[in-house]
Amino acid sequence: MPETASRSSSTGNSITCGSISSGPSPCATHPRPTVAVPSSRIHSRIGVGLAGGFYPAPHRYELFLSAGCPRSLRISITLGLLGLRDSVATTFLGHPARTPEAHASLRGAYEATMHHYDGPLTAPALCDRWSGRIVSNHTPDILRDLAGLLSGHDEARPSALRPPELTAGIEALRELLDRDVTPHAGTSERSAALDLLDQSLALRPYALGEELTAGDVDLWVALVHLGPVAAIGDRPRLQEYVRRLCGHPAFPDTPRMPETPGTPGVPGGAAAADSLPQAPT
Repeated sequence: MPETASRSSSTGNSITCGSISSGPSPCATHPRPTVAVPSSRIHSRIGVGLAGGFYPAPHRYELFLSAGCPRSLRISITLGLLGLRDSVATTFLGHPARTPEAHASLRGAYEATMHHYDGPLTAPALCDRWSGRIVSNHTPDILRDLAGLLSGHDEARPSALRPPELTAGIEALRELLDRDVTPHAGTSERSAALDLLDQSLALRPYALGEELTAGDVDLWVALVHLGPVAAIGDRPRLQEYVRRLCGHPAFPDTPRMPETPGTPGVPGGAAAADSLPQAPT
């Protein structure tokens, strides 16, 4: 099987920041800093050419996800929303002593993809089970491919998770969350962003409108990754939003990656303290 992808990502680190309609916009245009691209980045894409590359096929792909990693949680929830848990295999990785076979499989995939690879194992990673190679460890591309060809969608039949008219809003919200809604963001910046998000939920049930989209996956994971509900502060709409989505079957009923298999919403896993390094973005 040829190892070249049928199409490659053109997004990289350049995310167009657009405005979110229907109420207060939690997104504003800010210049993105220059980011050094690590040598371990792999971001091929799922294509459609049957003659070669990574074309979509049921049970061909496997996702390696890391417990306690918010990017892995975004991918796991997305799998559930798209109904892909039966057609895309998922392996959760914890401490090597607990999951040695999973770590060995991921190491083999990195070595098959990059000759003599001796760097760190990073997750999330999308692996082609037919060739044993990694397709991508770039979370935005993995999410786009899950909502695209891997779930039977394309430009003519877009997924409800990523409607074309909300693409700019989804990317803008993602940038806001990455910048200001993290445990490491400045207190004043985080507080201002949370206030704006709380106000926006006064006008609509979901992050970008009346329907659940990829923006809600990003927002919910960012909020629960802040820690206890107290981190949200006195913002009742955000608190209600987190609780409401906890009741959705695709979302875990406890906002963390589980320690043992069988937790509703996110199958498998290991303790957050044992998580792998996150894949580069």
